[in-house]
Order: sequence, then C-alpha cells, then structure tokens
Amino acid sequence: MPSPDSAAAAQAATEAAARRSYGKLVAFLAARTRDVAGAEDALSEAFAAALADWPVHGVPRSPEAWLLAVARRKLIDAFRLRRHGEEAAATLALMAGMANGEDDAAVPDERLALMFACAHPAIEAAVRAPLMLQTILGFDAAAIASAFLVAPSTMGQRLVRAKAKIRQAGIPLRVPERTELRERLDTVLDAIYAAYAQGWSDPAGTEARRRNLAEEAIWLGRLAASLLPGEPEALGLLSLMLHAEARRPARRDAQGDYVPLAEQSPALWDAPLMAEAEALLLQASEQGAVGRFQLEAAVQSVHAARRRTGTTDWAAIERLYAALAALTGSPVVAINRAVALAEMHGPAAGLAALDALAGDARLADYQPYWAARAGLLARSGQSGAANQAYERAIGLESDPAVRRFLQQRQAGLR
Repeated sequence: MPSPDSAAAAQAATEAAARRSYGKLVAFLAARTRDVAGAEDALSEAFAAALADWPVHGVPRSPEAWLLAVARRKLIDAFRLRRHGEEAAATLALMAGMANGEDDAAVPDERLALMFACAHPAIEAAVRAPLMLQTILGFDAAAIASAFLVAPSTMGQRLVRAKAKIRQAGIPLRVPERTELRERLDTVLDAIYAAYAQGWSDPAGTEARRRNLAEEAIWLGRLAASLLPGEPEALGLLSLMLHAEARRPARRDAQGDYVPLAEQSPALWDAPLMAEAEALLLQASEQGAVGRFQLEAAVQSVHAARRRTGTTDWAAIERLYAALAALTGSPVVAINRAVALAEMHGPAAGLAALDALAGDARLADYQPYWAARAGLLARSGQSGAANQAYERAIGLESDPAVRRFLQQRQAGLR
C-alpha cells in the first residue's frame, strides 16, 4: 500500500508530465503512424498505468521516457489487433525501432509538426484550433465544446472526423519546406489566435474553461515562437496576445462593469507582461518582414505607451490601421481606423469612414460597428440616429456588462 506522501508525489509528477509532455508524446507517436487518435488512446493508457505504478515503485527518473515506452507498447498492441499485411509489418517495424525510452533526449520535439497537421488545408477551418488544443494540450472535447459554444457531441464528432482525415488522407506530420512555410504558418497562427479570442471573450476571467483557453493559447504561441524564432509573425502573434492579456485586470471595474480601453487605468495593466510583449515586437521587427500580427501588436503597443505618456498617439494608430486595411481588407480593421480618424479629426470624419462601410453585409449584425456608429453620432449631436444605433448594438450584444454599458450611454443621450 503506497503512503499518502508517495501517492501525492506520483499524482503531482503525473500532472506535471501531462502538462509538459502530452503534446510532445502524441506528436512523436502520431508522426510515425499518422494515427492521432491511436496515439492519444495509447498515451491515455500510459498515464493510467503511471497512476497505478508510480505510487508503488516511485516516480521514474524520466517520467516522459517512461510514458513513451508504455504508450509505444500499447500502440503496437493495438496496431497488431487492427492491421494485417505488409503495411502493418512496415509500421510495426518502424515503431519497434523507436527509442526505448531510456533518455529524454531521445524524444524529439515534433509538436510543431503536429500543429501543421492540425492546420492542414484539408482540415475544416472551424476545427483546426480545437484540434490543436486537444492534441497538443490534451483538452477534452467537452471543455473545448464549452469554450467554442457548440454541443459536446458536435465537437466530439468534428474532432473524430478531423483525426480520421489526417490518417485517411495521409496528411504528413512535418514542418513544411521553406517554400510553403509562410502560407501554412499563417494557418497555424490563425488557429492559435482563434483559441485566444475564445478565451478573451471572457474578460472578467470568471469562466475557468475560457480563461484557461487564453492561457493555453499563449502557451501555444510561446511554443511556436520558441520553435520558430526567425519567423516574425510568430513573434508578432505572441506579442499581440501578451499585450491584450496585460490589460485583462482593467477590463472590468470592482462591480464587474465594462470599462472601455480609453477609460481604463494604465496602473492596472500588467507592466512585466507588456515589457515582454514590447521585446517580442522589437525582435519581430528586426526580421524585416511586416505582417498582420505585428501590425496588430504595434497598435496595442501604441495604446500601451499611455502608461508612460498619459496620452494616445491616434495618428500612429490610424497609420497602423491603414496599413492593416491595405494588407487584409478587413471591415473590422476599417471600423477601428474610423474611430482613430474621429479621435484625430472629429466625429464627422469617423462617421464618413463608417458610411463608406454601410453597404458591407458582413457588418449588418456586427455589434462593434453599431456601437462605434452610435458613439460618433452622439458626439456629433445626432441623438435620434444615435439612439437607433444604440438599440441595434444593444440587441446584438451578448455580454451583460457591455450591454449595460451601452444602455447607460443610450440613456445619456440628450
């Protein structure tokens, strides 16, 4: 019978190994079989074996190598039951030739290759980020479904189909060659940012699953940046997420009410996190290739400068949004640029820029468009039109705190 101390030590070691090595081991196993689901099942059995063995025999010198050795045996056993013929013989021979787990250094880190497989063009775009969260971080389908606001059964089916697609289509687990790296990397970074955006939509950090999602997306961003230190957009994305995360404490007041960026106290922003974001952005700029995430991080950097200067350089922000609009053609970017124009030249200039977007069907149900329009109409004295725009924005808003904020602004119209 293991002592309470040894059981606790084994539990802590298992949790630490899961956090540190889950995605690394899944990637290593799946890279040799292209069977992501099979690798996950084998690893799950290995963790179950660890919980039974480690309290009795002690935590091994290398938990990662121990888990790999057990998972490899489980995977081979499962493969023997399922497959026959030359293909099975070749795969089994390849797996049998894997490192036997004596040394951590024998397990190469192939998580980046797994990220690229998850973000392959053959995988449905909506499931790329969830697939990455499950295979790299070990999130279960229910947690991912909750964060992405879909039914657990639906998310589970999507993940199963995506893993089957990797196996059936023969999607390789490898980092693309330099000639195709740029396009594929954009897809990987988009998936990471999509995961972060889900977590960011819980500004108060009260929903544990969503808050974890933001933290884990940052972890994935750190992983991508560390594995690709010469890719400026990987650095730019991490900088962008850290800048946003640094402002989380200021996004709600003590009563839980929404605080817009312009009214946030810079004293509440996380200074060390912003300093790290600034260093990453500088490192990215030194690579000499500007992209979307660097520009978005640069916008956040300008806002962050208010901590030092007490003012916001709206001209710089407008230029950055103009560059982003030229690069992406995004109507969301155009809305932000309109707000910057209004800060520089008055509400009429901002409204003129928003009017130019009025025919874009994508904005008909986009709350920030109507909120920006309402605010600028109010500033220009058009109370009736502002009231209608606020009604539209309030009806589209799902966050109770933001809805209250908009209702207060609407009530303040004269």
